[in-house]
Amino acid sequence: MSDKNIKNTPPNNYENIQKRFEEYGEALNGLGIAVKQSGPLDEKTSQLVQLAASAAIRSEGAVHSHAKRALKAGASPEEVYQSLLLITSTIGFPNVAAAVSWVDDLLEDFL
Repeated sequence: MSDKNIKNTPPNNYENIQKRFEEYGEALNGLGIAVKQSGPLDEKTSQLVQLAASAAIRSEGAVHSHAKRALKAGASPEEVYQSLLLITSTIGFPNVAAAVSWVDDLLEDFL
């Protein structure tokens, strides 16, 4: 999958919060950087973990964001989908089905 095929912009709400609450946005960004640098997981794996967590909390925006980031970091669509299917016994089929549909929306032009 080409980076050109996936729009690499954060969700509008995220950008709006960053602009409205600059110090908060900087702290949030700093936390993300610190956490990623604190261990051995590569970017692709980190994004797949965050994708699964996003599905668990049923956050459509976060599922879109982390799926895009995982793809940009080199994950295949199959890896993105597997990261969701793997959590079925933890979060239940309806939650996984919702997350799969959100990724389908994101990738509909590329499947």
